[in-house]
Amino acid sequence: MKIGRLLLKNNVFLAPMAGVTDLPFRTIVREFGCGLAFTEMVSAAGLIRGTGKTCRYLDSSPADRPLGVQLFGVDPETLAAAAKSAAEKGADLLDMNMGCPVKKVVKTGAGAALMRDPQRATAILRALRGASDLPLTVKIRAGWRQREINALDIGRIAEECGADAVILHPRTADQGFGGRSDWGLIAALKAHLGIPVIGSGDIRRPEDAALMFKETGCDGVMVGRGALGNPWIVGNILSHLSGGDVSSPSLAEREETIRRHLALVIDYYGEKVGTRDFRKHLLWYTKGLRGGAQFRKAAGKIKDLTSTLAALQEYFQALG
Repeated sequence: MKIGRLLLKNNVFLAPMAGVTDLPFRTIVREFGCGLAFTEMVSAAGLIRGTGKTCRYLDSSPADRPLGVQLFGVDPETLAAAAKSAAEKGADLLDMNMGCPVKKVVKTGAGAALMRDPQRATAILRALRGASDLPLTVKIRAGWRQREINALDIGRIAEECGADAVILHPRTADQGFGGRSDWGLIAALKAHLGIPVIGSGDIRRPEDAALMFKETGCDGVMVGRGALGNPWIVGNILSHLSGGDVSSPSLAEREETIRRHLALVIDYYGEKVGTRDFRKHLLWYTKGLRGGAQFRKAAGKIKDLTSTLAALQEYFQALG
């Protein structure tokens, strides 16, 4: 698949997720064949101010390619400057966030709030396109609410402004992540635009990805929450799409992946911050497993690497 000048090895992508898609997580998911992964949402204002935490979102590695950098903000000039900065820091693709429904984002006029302001959205996309020749995507929602479904209009604006692809999560902003996403809107957008359309929303099994391709004709699929605690989903999607088998990881494979992920997190953040940050991943990795609820309760009290490894060993030995 191509997005602008960027040639990708496949069309199964990892969605940007705040607090999740850091360098360690992206590295793990890429091991299972992910064609394109995105940073967490990056504040354009924070990036051009050189805020340490913001700039660190762009940390990458040779194994973490190609990398999409997702920007958010409301000021076209600030976003243009941030686009140039992201390009200088090694971004392979730029993505403009027009879909985040989180209150602290939309109250500033950013994220999904931009879908209510087509004039500003147009100015932002023109500024981004003028600031960089990197491939440019736009991630949008169905609209602000059910009475304001305007994904087709914003998608058309994106194409007219020079975007190379549109990513659609077909829930409204006021839905958050509840209810079902409307895949019919992905199909309508695909029929409406001449640039690639990437579908997102409710892909939790390989069969979901295949069904999205079949029902919508989209050019690519993006996995978000379905990858939490389940990086194997990407490999299984690719296998299923090519007519291969879908399999769950063995207990040994699961434990080995968790340990590898933990090691990457500790190496990146240090032991104190890393073990605390990894708790959420432990909750996701053990969801649905026998005795998982009890383990997750204990995992919430883990404070260092030694206790984490001991808890993992004890749990998987009990499972075995």
